[in-house]
Amino acid sequence: MVSPDLRSTLEAVGERFNLGEYEIDAYLTVLEHGQLTASEIADRTDIPQPRVYDTVRSLSDRGLVELRETRPMQIIAVDPEEAFGRVRGSLDEMVDELEARYTAPARETEAVSLVKSRSTILRHLGEVIEAAEYELILSLTPDLLDRFAEDLREALSSGVSIELLVTPASGAPSPEEFPYGEVSTVARARRGITTPVLVVADGEYSVYATQDAIRDDRDRYGVIFNRSALGFLVSGFFGTVLWTTAETLAENGDGRPFPRKYASIRRCVKDVHEIGGEFFASVEGRDVETGEPRVVRGRVSGVDFEDTEEVATMTVETDDGEVSVGGRVAAFEEIEAHEIHVGRDQVPSP
Repeated sequence: MVSPDLRSTLEAVGERFNLGEYEIDAYLTVLEHGQLTASEIADRTDIPQPRVYDTVRSLSDRGLVELRETRPMQIIAVDPEEAFGRVRGSLDEMVDELEARYTAPARETEAVSLVKSRSTILRHLGEVIEAAEYELILSLTPDLLDRFAEDLREALSSGVSIELLVTPASGAPSPEEFPYGEVSTVARARRGITTPVLVVADGEYSVYATQDAIRDDRDRYGVIFNRSALGFLVSGFFGTVLWTTAETLAENGDGRPFPRKYASIRRCVKDVHEIGGEFFASVEGRDVETGEPRVVRGRVSGVDFEDTEEVATMTVETDDGEVSVGGRVAAFEEIEAHEIHVGRDQVPSP
């Protein structure tokens, strides 16, 4: 049950801020000049002269101005610190009590959620970035890059591998203007406002939205995926369509020590290909033919990788022979990889 004090506080705050257009115009005008007559307010605003007196008396009732009953009447601004001080204190108390009553919803229960609220999309983008444990891929506008830069710095410093796409390229700051090496492992820019905004953490939790939705166009939408079986669609689209058609801005290199953990076969094979030498892998996934869960462990005997990053396959030498490993929705390989652990000296533990 809501306490009487909380209800009265909510009512008081609502009453204080229930200002109409005329009241807002009059208040801001008086505040700017300090003291005005009713005629001067009418001259400086679009408020009809007959409505000025009712408007300023409403402001006076709310404690925002003082009325000096002279001829003509003088309307005097009240110091905002005094006018809103008690309301600010009431707001702080109200928020504390509301927070105490708040029960966080179980947002993770739905596999897919469709949202149109810009604030909800932004909140989920931040949550996905924070949730990443070892791998993060992003497509962000320049404004969103600024908004989440500190979160990305923290993720990178904690050992998360980050592939960052900035779009549209025309608005992306140059490497001389922005420290991409502090927020990403690799940063690229892609032309056009048609490129969506998306974030995927560890190949599982992901958000996809149009740039129009981020601009608060209510006819647009965002989609939140809470299951890897669906979220991989976003990471697959990123890797094959967006990332391969973008220009490199900066490349910091993946400084994580081995063993490393990957959600993306493309990223894993690229690292093995570029670093060179002997590697060992433990792959969790499923059999492409039967769909049964499979774990493959052994020495990496070969990788197939193209510079376009459109092909990425790994071959693992096991006790039962060589096994080919592909990414999500693999068709030509034997195993569809969900999680890959790679080490240098021996097969890493999952």
